[in-house]
Amino acid sequence: MGAITLRHVEKWFGDLQIIKGIDLDIDDGEFVVFVGPSGCGKSTLLRMIGGLEDISRGALLIDGDDKTADPPSKRGLTMVFQSYALYPHMTVGENMGFSLKTAGAPRAEIEAKVGEAARILKLEDYLDRRPKALSGGQRQRVAIGRSIVRDPTAFLFDEPLSNLDAALRVEMRYEIAKLHQNLKRTMIYVTHDQVEAMTLADRIVVLEYGTIAQVGTPRELYERPANLFVAQFIGSPKMNIVDCVTADGAFTLPGGRGGSYSGARPATKMGVRPEHIEIGAPGTGMIDGTVDVAEYLGADTYLIVDAGPAGRITVRTDGDTPVRECETVGLGAPGNRLSFFDSDGKAI
Repeated sequence: MGAITLRHVEKWFGDLQIIKGIDLDIDDGEFVVFVGPSGCGKSTLLRMIGGLEDISRGALLIDGDDKTADPPSKRGLTMVFQSYALYPHMTVGENMGFSLKTAGAPRAEIEAKVGEAARILKLEDYLDRRPKALSGGQRQRVAIGRSIVRDPTAFLFDEPLSNLDAALRVEMRYEIAKLHQNLKRTMIYVTHDQVEAMTLADRIVVLEYGTIAQVGTPRELYERPANLFVAQFIGSPKMNIVDCVTADGAFTLPGGRGGSYSGARPATKMGVRPEHIEIGAPGTGMIDGTVDVAEYLGADTYLIVDAGPAGRITVRTDGDTPVRECETVGLGAPGNRLSFFDSDGKAI
């Protein structure tokens, strides 16, 4: 079992509050990703769960047992860091089995658990090599294997892929996803990379300055952001946000056009994802603009459109689009693809 519960958890460094009353329930076997900008408190929160940082106020429960005051060794958790931290003079097998050896486990048990971890991570052919003979991705797999042999209640990952190049990150994302499928253990993963968050998570926890901005599945956060912060943080390219005025069942954008509006209260911002924008002739849709830059990416082309007082709007369209730079276009979107936010930045 690996259910983890946080009850009004706070972290203070002197007079500075970093974590501001977090309440969160993580189910057994769930893959939860903490995501947010630098300095939002995601790594601090992970270290508090692991016992590497004290909890100033509140409580941590693991499978219903209060572990707030327990040291890391008593929590049944294991942590994989950004740094591999492998012993250079030891082989892969020795690195993976070192924690069991120091705990006095029998040699046969160590060999069995190291062999099983190596099989899961496809490291059988590398057990006699030393870390300097491995690639970055292989070293990270060894670091993960070192955690697997301990048979933990839950895995904690602190930005484990940030030292890898783009191709290796894609490969390791696949490896970690398959690891979760095979082991069916609770995993908490910290990253600032929203692609990792969207592709790996059962649920994403978006942190904003020590508080939870929103918790939900990747689809919920992408399609129904709770506020402006989540709307612009989740998604690449980010959601376009434009000032608007609402009245008499309609919204109006800078420039005088807009569309119908059925929100329960007045909105001051309208949001639309780049891929939901439809391109038409000038004078059609919600607003007109001139294409400043066309970024060709193969399957897609990103158009950066100067919409005058509405600002720059990013449009994601087909890679074969005939629209070119300096062309004036009309931009529209289906009403069910629009998001609206009030003066406090909360979704309507």
